[in-house]
Amino acid sequence: MQGDLRDSTYFGYFYRNTCSFLDLSAELSLSKTAQLWTFCMSNAIAITSEAANRYASALLGLAEETKSLKVIEKDLRSLKAMFTTSADLVEMAASPVISDANKAKAMLALATKAKFSKLTKNFIGTVADNGRSGELPSMIVAFEQMLAERRGTESALVTSAKKLTAAQVKSISANLKKSLGHSVTLETAVDPELLGGFAVKIGSRYYDATLKTKLEGLKLAMKEA
Repeated sequence: MQGDLRDSTYFGYFYRNTCSFLDLSAELSLSKTAQLWTFCMSNAIAITSEAANRYASALLGLAEETKSLKVIEKDLRSLKAMFTTSADLVEMAASPVISDANKAKAMLALATKAKFSKLTKNFIGTVADNGRSGELPSMIVAFEQMLAERRGTESALVTSAKKLTAAQVKSISANLKKSLGHSVTLETAVDPELLGGFAVKIGSRYYDATLKTKLEGLKLAMKEA
């Protein structure tokens, strides 16, 4: 499933440029949209839209006002895991066939079963009633990014050809802290196509130290010689 997406022109553009998910999903089938969401969320790829940022900001403000930030953060982490592991859930949330009312019922039943807080359930219900259930994953990502900024931290996605060891993650984290002047929360992903080395994405900044890129650079230099 994921391999097919990675090979597609749409996914390649999305993965490199972190473009708007809504713009991209309009050109993909519902099943491909669901696959793309689950792949991106499981690999910590940031997907946000203007609407997602507004909803996330409102939720963050309410969470701080009601002193329930830790609870909301925990709820959203669980909801994110559900979207990450279930393409069916993504399809249901984004489906143009299922009514907003039925989406709200389904999402609230899920939230109740997961024992989410009242604020989280109200948020999910409001999002569904407003016809934006399909953007819930994007809102979660936006919420996490805003929370990281409030706490004075940044999230970095480290993609490597093989799974990094704990020592390697610690070393990369220490070097990034030294380079940036502050701590960074690391999330990791694996892409065998990189061959070796790793790439780091922090917001709009991208640092490429992969063997694949070095080999491509060498090939280009040899052609120009």
